[in-house]
Amino acid sequence: MDKTSIFNVAALRQEMILITINEVIESLEKKGYKAENQLVGYLLTGDPLYISNFEGARDKMKELKREEILLALINSYEGK
Repeated sequence: MDKTSIFNVAALRQEMILITINEVIESLEKKGYKAENQLVGYLLTGDPLYISNFEGARDKMKELKREEILLALINSYEGK
């Protein structure tokens, strides 16, 4: 008998956002930046120049809405 899989799209989206943020952090740190400062600058201002284009980090961040990033970080912090 086949089983139906149920996917939580919101949870999958959040996981994808967190994976992307981790990839960007790794790229920023490889380039020698303090990733937390760069991310805060980007999230506060929306200026993509806070994120290095090294390894496509800037393009990865520009694919995400800042509100989605903040919500994913808060939910992750709260264990949701």
